[in-house]
Amino acid sequence: MTRRPSQARDRGIPDATVARLPLYLRALNGLAERGISTVSSEDLAVAAGVNSAKLRKDLSHLGSYGTRGVGYDVQYLIYQISRELGLTQDWAVAIVGVGNLGRALANYGGFVSRGFRVAALFDADPAVVGERLVGMAVEHTDGLENVIENRGVSIVVIATPAAAAQQVADRVIAAGVTSILNFAPVVLNVPDGVDVRKVDLSTELQILAFHEQRKADRETGSSMMAEAMDA
Repeated sequence: MTRRPSQARDRGIPDATVARLPLYLRALNGLAERGISTVSSEDLAVAAGVNSAKLRKDLSHLGSYGTRGVGYDVQYLIYQISRELGLTQDWAVAIVGVGNLGRALANYGGFVSRGFRVAALFDADPAVVGERLVGMAVEHTDGLENVIENRGVSIVVIATPAAAAQQVADRVIAAGVTSILNFAPVVLNVPDGVDVRKVDLSTELQILAFHEQRKADRETGSSMMAEAMDA
């Protein structure tokens, strides 16, 4: 039976707050590495890229209000946020799809330090199955369900082509997984109780292209106006 990551919203913490907790944790870890033991809400907000009022409200959901005139204890706040995010325990992760993206994810060194252990790698390509990567062999997707159950996989990362993603999701959900990180360029249909986070790099690039185009249009408009005034 797979273990499910703790759901902060079960304690009434808004999803928007949950989405910002990793930002606070990253900023706090940076402060800790520099030997800083306390931090004001203003300084922490700047480091995390949010406004201080929003930060204070977010942290109040954790029962952390800081000390007036002193601020927040960095190490204790790291512990509080890590506990809320479920990072004080080990989470077994399986990556399905060992193409270029899957390989990059498997080799990412930041998982272990944040409580995530890559427990299995899967691919449907016989040419890839059997390859060794990060100290383990890539396994065929035929054994997906058995491995998920036997290794206590809690989170599955889908890095397959779009056409295969839904079938993979259906299979891992049937095996008991309720948390999926989806890199495939497709919207997954999942039942209630299954959490999916989607990462679509092409969509993010298109959004950036939109903003670049808007800036270019404004510059063109300003130039045309200046030329008209000079005429």
